[in-house]
Amino acid sequence: MDDRRNENLTGQTMHGWMRDLFPVCRSLTGPGVRETLAYFARLLPDLKTHAVPSGTEVFDWTVPDEWTIRSAWIEHEDGTRVVDFADNNLHLVGYSHAFDETMPLDELQKHIHSLPAMPDAIPYVTSYYKRRWGFCISENARKKLKSGNYRVFIDADLKPGVMNYGELILPGASCEEILLSTYICHPSMANNELSGPVVAAALAQWLGALPARRYTYRIVFVPETIGAIAYLARNLDAMKTNTVAGFVLTCMGDERTYSFLASRLDNTLADRAARHTLRHIAPGYKEYSYLARGSDERQYCAPGVDLPVCSVMRSKYGEYPEYHTSLDNLELVTPNGLAGSLHAMQRCIETLEANHIYRVTVLSEPQLGKRGLYPDINKAGSYDDETRLLKDTLAYCDGKHDLIALGERIGQPAWEVARVCRTLEAAGLIRKV
Repeated sequence: MDDRRNENLTGQTMHGWMRDLFPVCRSLTGPGVRETLAYFARLLPDLKTHAVPSGTEVFDWTVPDEWTIRSAWIEHEDGTRVVDFADNNLHLVGYSHAFDETMPLDELQKHIHSLPAMPDAIPYVTSYYKRRWGFCISENARKKLKSGNYRVFIDADLKPGVMNYGELILPGASCEEILLSTYICHPSMANNELSGPVVAAALAQWLGALPARRYTYRIVFVPETIGAIAYLARNLDAMKTNTVAGFVLTCMGDERTYSFLASRLDNTLADRAARHTLRHIAPGYKEYSYLARGSDERQYCAPGVDLPVCSVMRSKYGEYPEYHTSLDNLELVTPNGLAGSLHAMQRCIETLEANHIYRVTVLSEPQLGKRGLYPDINKAGSYDDETRLLKDTLAYCDGKHDLIALGERIGQPAWEVARVCRTLEAAGLIRKV
């Protein structure tokens, strides 16, 4: 089966996982997070779920109470239910506390959120660290609210419990690690929420099936911000010692573009691998500096943490019109978009796995012909692209260029240069430094 056919099948599979998970109401804590982690544990049997109790101090933060939502609605005095959480879980402000009161429309309006510029969209709104309640509706629905009294009902618990996260460690030949981090804390949104976890799961399956791995892979599914902070609080010493590269996987499902957001200090191994990959598979990609950060690279790259972590995305969070609204749905994210993102991350990892430094074993230009690596007759057209690639690769195997730098020098993808290096190494012409 050809690679494109495999990619299409994998994209369809990931989109199927997303359809299964889309209805689940996730937040920082609660049953939705556990249900999501249980789903991924069926795909990744070695995925371990951990719990951090509410009230736990994690660096400058405190793990919040656990939120459980069962139902929520607003009903007009004539019996018309104008908003119902059961119709769309974005209708309720995340972490809204229990409430059951009747009030006039002007009072209700103070607790309603809508987007005048996007009249058909339901916004996504949360209030994790200050207790309040609220509802989100489209601007068009808001304009239809008629005068009178409304009963507001929210059946929710907000009390001490736990925050859960998932962790999968895939051992490699080295204790040096590559971090893959994604988040599982948003309700029904496709690109901003589920695209990262489903690509992470597919990537973990692919990594697990490799016959050998140079690096150890630390793959984490965490609630954004507080989950990453709690994970670092528990694992920072080991991660600072072992992490050589890392990627935040988010917004990986549309087909509009590819995006790259650099680490805080830039030019880490992860930055170099990501840029090199995108230059070759998506030369029109958009690049953002760390100053445009907004996901968990904030935690992994923070001063004192200083992990080499960047982000590879499709349309970047906050930059596409459907972001944090009900329009970020299963139509926006496509199997092709997911498959493309998986392919990009596979290329990044293949580049890192093969990123050795090589040195030639002979002085001056080696005789390729006697090793079967050069045509045995010299005529027009005998000096083909493969021969040029062999000779250009040899020209920079000087013990100073790693594979990424070598690829940059000769203008070729690192994975193609890696293939040539394997040929040259088998011929005894280069060796790893």
